[in-house]
Amino acid sequence: VQLQASGGGLVQSGDSLRLSCTASGGTFSTYALGWFRQAPGKEREFVALIRWSGGSTSYADSVKGRFFISRDNAKNTLYLQMNRLKPEDTAVYYCAAGVPQYELEYLTPPDYDYWGQGTQVTVSS
Repeated sequence: VQLQASGGGLVQSGDSLRLSCTASGGTFSTYALGWFRQAPGKEREFVALIRWSGGSTSYADSVKGRFFISRDNAKNTLYLQMNRLKPEDTAVYYCAAGVPQYELEYLTPPDYDYWGQGTQVTVSS
């Protein structure tokens, strides 16, 4: 599976941005899909997850209520709608896909099998 993330950019605090992640190869609808981010000097951290069955979602507390993850299986595309952006949201954002395994929570990078190249999001104050 190849993942291609896009949609990043430079925005002001309070603005919105939508990230996209297009997949090729594999069976998109069967994967757990997640967004992670990594700021300079920090570890990669979980942002949001959408599961393969029923599309249930999970969010990091820092983005809950502001970010929304969704998937369009017909288009093989994952989205992250980011609202009310803050300077602390500045990071490189990565999309990831994980082969479904019921014992995994998909909240940490090792739970994922495939990664996109990342897209930079910069939020100015």
